[in-house]
Amino acid sequence: MATDEKKEAVQFEEQQHHEHEDEIAPELEVLLHTEPLQGLSTAEVADRQAKFGLNELPERKTNPFLKFFSYFTGPISYLIEIACIIAAIVGDWIDFGIILALLLINAFIGYIEEAKAESALDALRQTLALKTRCFRNGELTEIQVSELVPGDVIVLRIGDIIPADARLLGLGVNGEDNDSDLMIDQSALTGESLPVAKHKGSTAYSSSIVKQGQQLAVVTKTGDKTFIGRAANLIAITTEEGHFQKIIAKIGNVLIFSTVVLVLIVLIYQLVKYKGTPKGNWKVVLENCLVLTVAAIPVGLPTVMSVTMALGAKQLASKQVIVKRLTAVEELASVSVLCSDKTGTLTLNELTFDEPWLTNNYTSDDILLYSYLAAEPGANDPIESAVRRAAESSLDVLQNRQDTMSVPGYKVIKFQPFDPVTKMTRATIVNLNTNETFSVAKGAPQVITQLAGGDDDAVRAVNSLARRGLRALGVAKTINNTDKFELVGMISLLDPPRPDSAETIANCNALGVDVKMITGDQQIIAKEVAARLGMGRVILDANHLVDPTKSEEEVTEHCQRADGFAQVIPEHKYRVVELLQNKGLLVGMTGDGVNDAPALKKANVGIAVEGCTDAARSAADIVLLAPGLSTITDGIMTSRAIFQRLRSYALYRITSTIHFLLFMFIVTLVEDWTMPAILLIMICVLNDAATLVISVDNTEISERPDKWRIGQLLTLSSILAIFLAILSFAHFYVARDVFHVDDNVLHSIMYLHISSAPHFVIFSTRVPGYFWKNIPHWIFTVCILGTQVVALFFSVYGVFGEAEGVAPCGYGWGFAVLGISLVYFMFLDVVKVFVFRYWNFELTAYLWPTKARRAKLAARKVETAKQDYLDSAWGKVNRDVQVHNIASAFKSLENEH
Repeated sequence: MATDEKKEAVQFEEQQHHEHEDEIAPELEVLLHTEPLQGLSTAEVADRQAKFGLNELPERKTNPFLKFFSYFTGPISYLIEIACIIAAIVGDWIDFGIILALLLINAFIGYIEEAKAESALDALRQTLALKTRCFRNGELTEIQVSELVPGDVIVLRIGDIIPADARLLGLGVNGEDNDSDLMIDQSALTGESLPVAKHKGSTAYSSSIVKQGQQLAVVTKTGDKTFIGRAANLIAITTEEGHFQKIIAKIGNVLIFSTVVLVLIVLIYQLVKYKGTPKGNWKVVLENCLVLTVAAIPVGLPTVMSVTMALGAKQLASKQVIVKRLTAVEELASVSVLCSDKTGTLTLNELTFDEPWLTNNYTSDDILLYSYLAAEPGANDPIESAVRRAAESSLDVLQNRQDTMSVPGYKVIKFQPFDPVTKMTRATIVNLNTNETFSVAKGAPQVITQLAGGDDDAVRAVNSLARRGLRALGVAKTINNTDKFELVGMISLLDPPRPDSAETIANCNALGVDVKMITGDQQIIAKEVAARLGMGRVILDANHLVDPTKSEEEVTEHCQRADGFAQVIPEHKYRVVELLQNKGLLVGMTGDGVNDAPALKKANVGIAVEGCTDAARSAADIVLLAPGLSTITDGIMTSRAIFQRLRSYALYRITSTIHFLLFMFIVTLVEDWTMPAILLIMICVLNDAATLVISVDNTEISERPDKWRIGQLLTLSSILAIFLAILSFAHFYVARDVFHVDDNVLHSIMYLHISSAPHFVIFSTRVPGYFWKNIPHWIFTVCILGTQVVALFFSVYGVFGEAEGVAPCGYGWGFAVLGISLVYFMFLDVVKVFVFRYWNFELTAYLWPTKARRAKLAARKVETAKQDYLDSAWGKVNRDVQVHNIASAFKSLENEH
């Protein structure tokens, strides 16, 4: 039994140092057998540069002018631009100026807010070293990194940034054999928290850093063929349209289609009816339709949305959350899955002394003291550094000492540095107080255990630590002035979680955001960290993401159910995000290294954490300035408040548009009645300008990720618009047929009604519940009411005059119209709450059963059944196994639906 456990410990130790080397094509392998101290000739270098290109990442930049003009694209923008052109044709320069100003304001806001973002590819290029030492023509020379080609022999020393993917030759600078490992920090590329020991034949990746040792290496891959180059290519191909743009496009398409169809009907109707008369002149008819179009289409929608998000970005900045892409403010509110890198994000990226395993009545202070005495002074090794930090902070004997290189009361008289053959360090020490001489050995657990005569309990302890992902280090000491070693215990080391990570994850879960850990570390390490953070321990190996024996659906199911993935590379992180997005989820991705950059770019919201690399910062949409993820919960809550403001404005604006189109279309065709252009323009300008202050309004924060629910939005808007249209016809017919007001007074009355009735509805649409449960901000209230006071003044006094078809309506009509509008919005508020309470997707699917809706409804039923199964008492018995087999377990259930 003990022998099997020893083998298990050795296998674990080997697994810790195992790496997946890049495959080299046979035709490239032929070029890599360069004479080490001779190097390539000038002619060979020229030939290979022509074939492989320079050692630099491809640069793809967006023209700033094209970037600016991109803000003039989209369905709403196109219709507004057409209206702008028509205004110029008919000579309506007031409309032309208003429309053009709104277009430019929206474009400038978006461009200025996002212009600060640097290119992710530029940052990736900057991570490469600038110069390197290389053998050329038999001489060791310093060359530009960009000039390297496959087959070049380069020198790698401590502190060097590796300039290209290279294979270690096991040779020193002078060509002598060098069996010592090269310690390389590649955490920014692969996410591994510890430096990796590289030996002869191993691949050292471009942009990683040499922490210890010196060797010659032959360049195997350059430019975009390197490990970091593949990450750059993933970033370059990720140019998907954002979620917010898609939502706005959907809303815009519905409104534009309705506007165009109804306006075309009015255009044709008037051209035919008034043919041969002055009113039938194409220019007059076109101008009437233009005014109708400008008043109907949501000209201010993009501007109000941009201003609201820009002010929201400033609110987030005050919480140390910097927004680089403006629409990420809205998208963060909808994120339901947050994929987080482990090393440096959830953890400190600093190896730390953990709870040791002790034997023979030794204490934690004893094992720390002996480990410190057997530590190599000044060694740039993370394990030794962790031991020294723990000892210096815990041991009284190391406090306030004069000589920081020695331990008071002890003297090291002999020291043997770490030997990769014996796998241990050994020191001989004299206790100056007792003159006792003893030795301390520190090294690989199985080696130290054998040195101390073997101990089954120690082997089991090592295996237990290994299964938990803790790095173990054995410590033994000679006893009674003999050469016989006695086991002191096992030091356990781990990259610990940040102090606030567990609380942040709990807060995210409370907000309905599922947090998944994505790491390049070993699976057992990830499970241990997940357990300490209060996460689920269903951490799958990254091979599950590319398993050829599983269907895409099964892989996606595993991805959604898992709590995280281990041993991932950039392509794996990218794929996790892609699979979750294919499931219809909005995904946030956090990270700090080059290896995270492709996934940050692919995610709906990429979040670069404090201390991140330039590549991660440039690929991300949001940058956190405070350490860890603690500020992310502030960001989520703030973004949800902003989302509610955006949705309330969208609901109000869609309702207003549908109401206006419905009323004006019917009254134009039935009663041949139109409103003076100047009054329509005033409705457009005053009401849209007032709604800009929605960005400071009070709001309710959702407990779950927010969704637009376009069907619900359009349904509720249409219902409210129909009720508003009924009120509009009541005003029209009562004023004209009951009180017999003349046409110009009717214009003033209807102007005030169309200005106020839909506008007051914003007090209802701003919250999902009853309007009085969340009082609006005083600035918002003053601005909304203030615009209607101005409209009241225009109507009561007929400010624009008889020449424009406007006559005073008097205070009686003015206050009556405003009073009715205020009371009516309260009635509509009850309607809104009723619709929100009873409307859901299932109702829509049953009332308007399209093929897509039926499929989505069936998928939801299957998903609910799966969740119920996993949440059942029996389903929790062995969840790890369930996650692997969940797709096949429910295959029959899916077929039924």
